[in-house]
Amino acid sequence: MPFATHDGLRLYWKLDGRTDAPALVLLNSIGTDMGLWDTALPALLPHFRVLRIDTRGHGASDAPDGDYTLAGLAADVAAVMDAAGIARAAIAGVSLGGMIAMQMALDAPDRVEALALVCTSAHMDVASWNTRVETVRAQGTQAIAELAMGRFLSPGFVRSHPAVAQGLRANLVAMADAGYAGCGAAIRDMALAERLPAIAVPTLIVGGDRDTSTPFTGHGEHLARAIPGAEVVHLDSSHLPPIESPAALGGALIRFLTDRAETDAAAQTLFEAGLLNRRRVLGDAWVDRSLAARTPFNAEFQAMITRIAWQEIWSRPGLDDRTRRLIVLAITASLGRWEEFALHVRSGLQQDGFTREELKEVLMQTAIYAGVPAANTAFAEAGRIIAEIDAA
Repeated sequence: MPFATHDGLRLYWKLDGRTDAPALVLLNSIGTDMGLWDTALPALLPHFRVLRIDTRGHGASDAPDGDYTLAGLAADVAAVMDAAGIARAAIAGVSLGGMIAMQMALDAPDRVEALALVCTSAHMDVASWNTRVETVRAQGTQAIAELAMGRFLSPGFVRSHPAVAQGLRANLVAMADAGYAGCGAAIRDMALAERLPAIAVPTLIVGGDRDTSTPFTGHGEHLARAIPGAEVVHLDSSHLPPIESPAALGGALIRFLTDRAETDAAAQTLFEAGLLNRRRVLGDAWVDRSLAARTPFNAEFQAMITRIAWQEIWSRPGLDDRTRRLIVLAITASLGRWEEFALHVRSGLQQDGFTREELKEVLMQTAIYAGVPAANTAFAEAGRIIAEIDAA
């Protein structure tokens, strides 16, 4: 296990990703550990060298008694970065992790490339956090588990992912009481609000639309106003987007932290490659009409299907075009997607993508596995198109 030492304490960390990728440090919320980011990691690793840290008092890191401070927790992050050989990095933190990230941007700006502040705040209610700290020290994390879980995840997510919620609660209850209380004291005593205008790195504020712990109104919006040039993105999530909305959060981080010009150029390359496949399969006339019909409302959708459907899928080597066409016919007929069915029947027959006999066999097979009514409509649609082709 890799550990860094700071102030005589062991801090657990883990480094993943390519050595030539830009560094991204991920910080956890109070009551969680680096596993908070597990489901977001697959989206991030192709783009970043990811350093995860168990905040002091959490996970495998040491949990000393007493009050912690944001300055001390930020110094912990710097010590771990030193141990990992990272001089400068973008830092993304959830809740307490975001507070530590802001503290580090103020205390050690030379170590911070950019900030992503996820469901966090620069000011919390002092009295309520003092009560929470005292409760944990007297009764343990079990005493505040229901309160914390009610704010961690939305009720709908808990109902649909009970195992995830139960695991999160079990880890919270099992953590060191001193660690939770110490970090709770750091939240209680933070002094960030007046210093926010001094943050001088690109900053993304991520708000969860169902976050009741640090709702964007009153918390995220304050950060957005106070930090110069801060950008804002909203996610359909409660307080822990890495768990509830990992793909959306990963996408937001990638878009913000990577070079926009490079990202746009890559997307354009994929679009152009997809357009070649689309023209090959559907024909120039249909594609030209589709492109001409683009509007500001649907242009991004058209670009997306060209990149993903026509480049990433239709260019895969596992199947030839003829097989793909026949699979598409069977699926669209089975699902009653008649516009797409007609499009692929017409383009396939006109471009010698398959024979009429092969089309008939696919529809016979569809009758067995998707039902006679679906095949009946498919035969009628195909017959209409064949008659139009013959009459042309």
